Amino acid sequence: MKSTILERCEANGLRMTDQRRTIAGVLEAATDHPDVEELYARASAEDAGISLATVYRTVKLFEETGILEKHEFGDGRARYEAADRDHHDHLIDMHSGEVIEFVDPDIEALQERIAAKLGYELKGHRLELYAVPIKKG
Repeated sequence: MKSTILERCEANGLRMTDQRRTIAGVLEAATDHPDVEELYARASAEDAGISLATVYRTVKLFEETGILEKHEFGDGRARYEAADRDHHDHLIDMHSGEVIEFVDPDIEALQERIAAKLGYELKGHRLELYAVPIKKG
């Protein structure tokens, strides 16, 4: 069973203030890949006392301790998601900025074959596809 972001913070010995707990809760509830500005908007809606600087510091701390994973999808914004999620790849819609998560067994098998063909055992990878919608009609 995967632990929550808050549980992982506590397991890593982080001092959890009320504001850090709020930020951890916002991250846990996120179904997208929010940037710091989006996290700030969501967290400050729950606790008006949270500053943007606090969100930046907290996200940096969570990233440094391996709780969050940082993604840069070419739009100039660092985005975040929980680091312990099951493996998945990303397709980024270059028009809307939407990030679509997917897993494709064929792609996974191909990457394993390529690594083996080159004399390696694959231990991990990150795949980001940048695309635009196909015009219909």
